[in-house]
Amino acid sequence: MRIPLDYYRILGLPMQATADQLKQAHRDRTLQLPRREYSEAAIATRRSLLDQAYAVLSDPEQRKQVDETLLSTQYESDSDAITIEIDDQQLIGGLLILQELGEYELVLKIGRPYLSSGTATIKDGRFGDPRIVLSDIVLTIALACLELGREQWQQGQYESAAEALETGQELLLREGLFAGVRGEIQSDLYKLRPYRILELLALPESEANDRQHGLRLLKDMLRERGGIDGTGNDQSGLSIDDFLRFIQQLRGYLSAEEQQALFEEESRRPSAVATYLAVYSLLARGFAEHQPALIRRAKGMLSRLGSRQDVHLEQSVCALLLGQTEEASRVLELSQEYEPLAFIRENSQGAPDLLPGLCLYSERWLQDEVFPHFRDLAKREALLKEYFADEQVQAYLEELPADGEVVADWSLGERGLHRELISSVSRNGRSRGQTFVTEENLGGYRSATATLTAETAPLPAAERSAKLGSSGGRTKPRSERPRNGRPRPAQARFQAPDHDEPTAPPRESRRSRWLLLLLGVALAMGLGFLMIRALRAILSPGAPAVDPLLVQLDQPIVNLKPAEQPVSLTGEMNVALAQTAIETWLNAKKAAMGSNHDPSKLTQVLAEPKLAEWQRASDEAKRENQHIEYDHAVKVDTVEVSPTDPTQAIAKATVTEVRKYFSPGQPAETQTDRDMTVSYTLVRQDNQWRIKTWQ
Repeated sequence: MRIPLDYYRILGLPMQATADQLKQAHRDRTLQLPRREYSEAAIATRRSLLDQAYAVLSDPEQRKQVDETLLSTQYESDSDAITIEIDDQQLIGGLLILQELGEYELVLKIGRPYLSSGTATIKDGRFGDPRIVLSDIVLTIALACLELGREQWQQGQYESAAEALETGQELLLREGLFAGVRGEIQSDLYKLRPYRILELLALPESEANDRQHGLRLLKDMLRERGGIDGTGNDQSGLSIDDFLRFIQQLRGYLSAEEQQALFEEESRRPSAVATYLAVYSLLARGFAEHQPALIRRAKGMLSRLGSRQDVHLEQSVCALLLGQTEEASRVLELSQEYEPLAFIRENSQGAPDLLPGLCLYSERWLQDEVFPHFRDLAKREALLKEYFADEQVQAYLEELPADGEVVADWSLGERGLHRELISSVSRNGRSRGQTFVTEENLGGYRSATATLTAETAPLPAAERSAKLGSSGGRTKPRSERPRNGRPRPAQARFQAPDHDEPTAPPRESRRSRWLLLLLGVALAMGLGFLMIRALRAILSPGAPAVDPLLVQLDQPIVNLKPAEQPVSLTGEMNVALAQTAIETWLNAKKAAMGSNHDPSKLTQVLAEPKLAEWQRASDEAKRENQHIEYDHAVKVDTVEVSPTDPTQAIAKATVTEVRKYFSPGQPAETQTDRDMTVSYTLVRQDNQWRIKTWQ
């Protein structure tokens, strides 16, 4: 029989190899034994092919014929055109050598027909003992599937990698052989699962079946871990923090509806992180789709978090979107978030309350912090005026109680609500339909000690509480909730107003006034919002360096890259590790040459001579009061470990670098190098891979 090999490839040599190289290659290949699971017969047939190749190439006449054959076929389009003839009993040895050469597809193509389910037969004994031959063929094909899966994994073809791995696993299960190899494949499948999930969820929505498969894989991981912040082992190798970052990463591939279904289900475990993420999705959908009922559900879920975490800002936003402006102001006063409160006060200067600033803050938060995490909302614009102008929203809010259904512990103080409506005529007399908005209502700062509510604050018409008396005293307390925790009927939830109070305006009139007020504020702040969007990079606070489970309104739920966490550069060199090493170097360069001139991270990733060179550069830039800001994009294309020294490797990468130079008294200068091909030399020192040089 013939197989697609040549004698040079069997020994791993080029045609130009010398006699000494031929001898050395034969010796090395003979000493490199295959996996211990192979039979003695397989090892012997492999050795016979190595000896045959060495014998042919050691004979000048035979080698000349081989060279002529190779030269005559080197331009053939068919890669299988170059073949050699082998004995039938050398089949296993030939498959084994193809496997070692990385010809995994050829191994599958040649070997599959000889399996139990194949068309060829090994039962006649011409390949050797049928039982042993079948075992060796199964092992070779399974290992080819394993290595092919790993190769495709490194190339970013995650579903193809999974298909190859699962093919090998199913073969071993069907034949009932090599449990150890089956365990290796299963381990890789577990580690591959997060990558598959991201690849499947990133598919277009038209590929619904594949995306649903990705969701099923995600739910399997969640079940095995015991939830987002669970401690179960899903065999992926992801720590709790790693998994949180993974969840944060995949959110951008899920729609608001998909996230709502997923995180609401997870929140029942219970899980504080899942609850908060469910709140995000409910708020996003409720606002984007003009469904205040979803916002109402989000508000209810926040009450479960309020006893352990400061979520008053979120509660205030929910109350605002439900038209419960008094509650929004009161809850806002309890927040400990200094920067958001300062922003809200600054944008409410001159107003009788914090409504203008809260409206602006809510719109900005929805636009910058909420919508970007949903694939269907990332490009949507968040506009309060459109939300409140929706007639269905107005009709729903009209029926809501003014101060919510449940009064949690965070609202025990300042429970009284004002009955007065905002004046229908502004102080400067300008008209905006039925409602008038003055410059005073759109301004900024109030003292931190100032009360967040005022007598002229607008209220929803659904309010039922008694107003303040003329002396400014508090209202009468509401009826207490029943001890079983269930809310009372609407008519029993609030005390009726005193009989000597003025009759309240009709519901429609009152509701239309505060809705028009909110619309007026939203319209008036439109120009300011455009300016805010231009300053997002400045106004958005950095990611917290604290427990990622601490949820905050103005910060991501999870840090994608925890600050100051050392990067591990240990293990077998591959594309992923090289990518990590180069990215670590580029980040270390940013720190060393940036405004803080911090060279400490260079020692984590550089080896001599580059280490000393860049330490000097950082010190010199500091002395000259100069610094450089970098932006990078890098993709590792290939990695090759030295065949003679496993502690050295070459990684070739495509790098784009943008540099902005800053010197005293001179304008900043920007330079860009796009798509550079850089060859990095990496060495392993103290069990850590470091970059020695590059060109």
